[in-house]
Amino acid sequence: MIFASDNWAGAAEPIVAALAEQARNGGPAYGGDALSKAVEARFCEIFEREVAVYFVGTGTAANALAIANYCRPGSIVFGHTQAHINVDEANGLEFLGGGVKVVGLDGEGGKLTPSTLLDGLAAFPERGFHHGQPVAVSLSQANELGQAYSPAEVAAVTEVAKDKGLAVHMDGARFAGAVAGLGVSPADVTWKAGVDVLSFGGTKNGCLAAEAVVFFNPAQARDFGFARQRIGHGFSKAWFIAAQFARYLEGDTWLALAGHANARARVLADAVRSGREARLALEPSANEVLAILTEGLDARLKAAGAIYYPWSPAGMPADALPGPGEVLVRFVTSFQTSEDEVARFAALVSGSTTP
Repeated sequence: MIFASDNWAGAAEPIVAALAEQARNGGPAYGGDALSKAVEARFCEIFEREVAVYFVGTGTAANALAIANYCRPGSIVFGHTQAHINVDEANGLEFLGGGVKVVGLDGEGGKLTPSTLLDGLAAFPERGFHHGQPVAVSLSQANELGQAYSPAEVAAVTEVAKDKGLAVHMDGARFAGAVAGLGVSPADVTWKAGVDVLSFGGTKNGCLAAEAVVFFNPAQARDFGFARQRIGHGFSKAWFIAAQFARYLEGDTWLALAGHANARARVLADAVRSGREARLALEPSANEVLAILTEGLDARLKAAGAIYYPWSPAGMPADALPGPGEVLVRFVTSFQTSEDEVARFAALVSGSTTP
């Protein structure tokens, strides 16, 4: 019963097979191979427009490089207080952005809203050179609390951002889960809603190590290749990443893998919802389930071998906070989560079995 993170999952068999096949073939270095070019074309198809695509090896590199592309002296970048760029990337953006300041904003369910962004902007008035200059806002899709922004929610934030001259970045480490859960097109929830650049994740959803930075206006990526090469993410054998994406993006494979994870998360949520010693903190939008457990149930689940993490209550609605004798936890499912795992979990939560 591994519900710690989708990073704990292995790799999907079709992607492993595609990688092994490409290892026997090889090809021109540094993205000059036909497979890399074909994957770039596939991204254009998926997003229904011409895009510029750059492969990198990690989500942290994708986020930091993507946002740093828009940074200037005194840059201010806004994100949620629990955003990965703010709490989990060891100040990678601050380093690559030349001293950029990341400003965390509060928001229920881990989401930014137009009002929270306006409040953040108010702290940096447009006068003189002392306060710094806001340059970008980052939205996590799906976010750290398992919530996905609808296209309308994205558009509402980007309208404020564009009015103030800010670029809009989307951290899509779990983008597939958000798209599958929302049932919308990738275009509708990105560039059609005002997003400039997307960190497109594959690693959490069946790839070994495959991330991409997708620019919806290729002209904005003029210097990006140099920045990527400078930090060591210009892979000589780029076709290893391309091979993963080629199979991942074939048909609806990427959405099917995410759909499996989301379905398993819904089963977990149903179990929590019906449990006597558990309750949902938030309704899940993708593959992350935030739940409140009694300390007794928490201990029994762990004794039975369930692996998951306690979670910070920051950003949670007032009616979704743990009380005395309770703990807030996060369960994360993946494309590998089995029916047996969630059934065992459900039985423990219902009290029909004991450790």
